[in-house]
Amino acid sequence: MNKGDLINKVADDAGITKAQANQAIDSLVEAIGKTLKVGGKVTLVGFGTFTVSAHAARNGRNPKTGEIIKIKARKVARFKAGKELAELL
Repeated sequence: MNKGDLINKVADDAGITKAQANQAIDSLVEAIGKTLKVGGKVTLVGFGTFTVSAHAARNGRNPKTGEIIKIKARKVARFKAGKELAELL
């Protein structure tokens, strides 16, 4: 399922227009992104939890040349499925 399919499903289920469904989905994604950016976490009961995880800087290796390269530290988004979602799978 892609974003277009999700918009269609939300619009049909909620009885709203596709434009309203698109706006709602965009708002949800933006709110989750802003919360994670400041280091918070987002929990949607029954669905799962979005958090931020820090990856430390480390040395890697260029597979083509074998040269050692430095990989910068970074933050990544993580998702842990909730109990109800996990049971559906």
